[in-house]
Amino acid sequence: MSDRTTPTKVVLAEDSVLLRDGIVRLLTSAGFEVAAACPDAQTFLAAVEEHGPDLVVVDVRMPPTFTSEGIVAALRVRESHPETAVMVLSQYVEEQYATELVASRSKGVGYLLKDRVADTSDFIAAVRDVAGGGTVLDPEVVTQLLTRARHADPLAALTPRERDVLDLMAQGRTNSAIATELFVSHGAVEKHVTSIFTKLDLPPAEGDHRRVLAVLRWLDQED
Repeated sequence: MSDRTTPTKVVLAEDSVLLRDGIVRLLTSAGFEVAAACPDAQTFLAAVEEHGPDLVVVDVRMPPTFTSEGIVAALRVRESHPETAVMVLSQYVEEQYATELVASRSKGVGYLLKDRVADTSDFIAAVRDVAGGGTVLDPEVVTQLLTRARHADPLAALTPRERDVLDLMAQGRTNSAIATELFVSHGAVEKHVTSIFTKLDLPPAEGDHRRVLAVLRWLDQED
């Protein structure tokens, strides 16, 4: 990040000319140095390499398909330039990409709906927070991510082999019997079972039989 005597350098990616120009004027008037304002992901990534910004501000949906070009480019920046803060703007909450962005690194990251840009003081405050290493998530983003988490199916995280093991557990098989059925070692079955407990959030607890709890969740899915 830049020190206090040097303006925060920004590279912007936004395909709408009016919004792009408006954000440039807004950032510039707030004391940021906008090194480049790009209309698509390709020129944006090139500008990041050229200018080495402290912060990037990226629209999620950009040319040519207007689906995920912007957020994919933002994730690439997070991977190749982890020191660069990332602020993502979106018309709608893209839950999957919001999760990926925050999971990639929890510092110096923001995800705002474009409606928030209209409140210029709050928008600039959010940009400053992200540039300083903070995390800023739009309230609507937080609400949808929490809702998604509550309804997420932990069984979906199991690998095909782990599902086979859990299915055999539900049939009452022991680890040795499961190993024989699947033609794997007893140790391999134990590793699968441990992984199943982890993914189903079943830590060791006195009075709880994790094997039974895991089977109950599996059977509940089958109903």
